[in-house]
Amino acid sequence: MGKLRIAVAGVGRIGKIHLKNLLQNDDIEVVAVMDPMEASRHYAKGKNIQFIASSYNELLEIADFDAIVICSPTDTHADYVVLAAKKGKHIFCEKPLDLSLERVNEVLKVVNENNVKLMIGFNRRFDDEFKKIQELVQNGAIGEPHIVKITSRDPEAPPINYIKSSGGLFLDMTIHDFDMARFVVGKEVIEVYAKGAVLIDPAIGEAGDIDTAVIMLTYADGTMAIIDNSREAAYGYDQRVEVFGSKGMVQANNNFHDSHRLYNSSGIQAALPLHFFIDRYAQAYKTEMSEYINSLKNGGKVPVDGQDGISSLKIGLAAIKSIQEKRSVHIDEIN
Repeated sequence: MGKLRIAVAGVGRIGKIHLKNLLQNDDIEVVAVMDPMEASRHYAKGKNIQFIASSYNELLEIADFDAIVICSPTDTHADYVVLAAKKGKHIFCEKPLDLSLERVNEVLKVVNENNVKLMIGFNRRFDDEFKKIQELVQNGAIGEPHIVKITSRDPEAPPINYIKSSGGLFLDMTIHDFDMARFVVGKEVIEVYAKGAVLIDPAIGEAGDIDTAVIMLTYADGTMAIIDNSREAAYGYDQRVEVFGSKGMVQANNNFHDSHRLYNSSGIQAALPLHFFIDRYAQAYKTEMSEYINSLKNGGKVPVDGQDGISSLKIGLAAIKSIQEKRSVHIDEIN
């Protein structure tokens, strides 16, 4: 097989990451980019890409490609995936496919009917440390898992306009943790209980969201997971995972700018964690895209498919319902 021809829809913060990594992959050729913003199109023009479009329909009309990487705003994902699938294009789409479970099911039906591959962008699965946790758990290194603990705290809250359209904390931030909760132990969640509050910025509450949360998940076999989230950690990007089991415990801690330790009469000083996801998961994004390209070239299954997207979305919707109704919510209630 020759080089795969790839298009990229959306060249914002995530789109630039994927575009950069794609341009470094010798197995593919980036032939087209779409973005409605002139500045983003100008950025793409500097990469010597053949086709630059200002709309998605224009992109589909002018460019010939095998697969598309969708990094546009969440409210465009479902429509863009459907249009690409009907054109017979394979698709990588950033999470979530949509905020509506019904709409996601409609989209996946179209994807299956057109026999194209769809991968969902849950990049944390491809982080070396989290992959090691998953491998050790699956290989029985800690015995039977009993408790999963996930900490995920951003260094600063996103703009209020983003929060208004993102689906809120559980569907734009914690959804990564819901995916990790399934990934590290290979089990399905059946029940969700969530507590949330507005402790950082009243404007977040006025926008209908929360900025601080603790979520308890119960798996089908009784194993439990605890997730804690915050939109703002003063010390940087806090990303930790722990799995405790019958024979031991395994942890993945934060990545730091460097490993120095300064000891003096005032105490011990060390570097802060890497500041945000662009730094913390730089290699994970590369691995994620490389594995997607490999699945297209070699005919294998994509590492994260539409059903993985649905499972995490259901947990997120159950968490929202739990907050609203102040009770635990069974996943079967979300349909």
